[in-house]
Amino acid sequence: MSFKIKNKSIVSIVMGSKSDWSTLKKSAEILKKLKIQYIVKIVSAHRTPMRLVDFAKSAKKNNLAVIIAGAGGSAHLPGMIAAITDLPVIGVPMETKSLKGLDSLLSIVQMPFGIPVGTVAIGETGAKNAALYAASILSLNNKKIANNLRIWRNKQTLSVKHSPKK
Repeated sequence: MSFKIKNKSIVSIVMGSKSDWSTLKKSAEILKKLKIQYIVKIVSAHRTPMRLVDFAKSAKKNNLAVIIAGAGGSAHLPGMIAAITDLPVIGVPMETKSLKGLDSLLSIVQMPFGIPVGTVAIGETGAKNAALYAASILSLNNKKIANNLRIWRNKQTLSVKHSPKK
């Protein structure tokens, strides 16, 4: 099985199931604003393990530089990808019904020594921050992304009022 990516992308947003898209689309929205190419795929650690292995093994040759992986519950997806590729993996814990995402957060953040996963907050805030984290990583070697990120942050700063009365 080959996991070919047709367009030249540098960030991949992967999720365990279609239901995670409602949260992870927030990552896509930020990447789009920053003019960073990305692809979106469903890669389940439990239901499509061979797809996961193929995806992670071929990530570099498919021009990926950073992987944003969202997962809920046992949340093995980010850690399994990180175990196979040496690309940066950012784990986004999905909010769950039973434990409000705490189960996902703890699963992602408690990686064993040697297999790091950058972990962000639970849910939409985490998804947004994952995109900004990916942009920060990419900006180390890409002046255009660095400039777009700087402009985005300046706009955010300017949007904060100096006083609650104005």
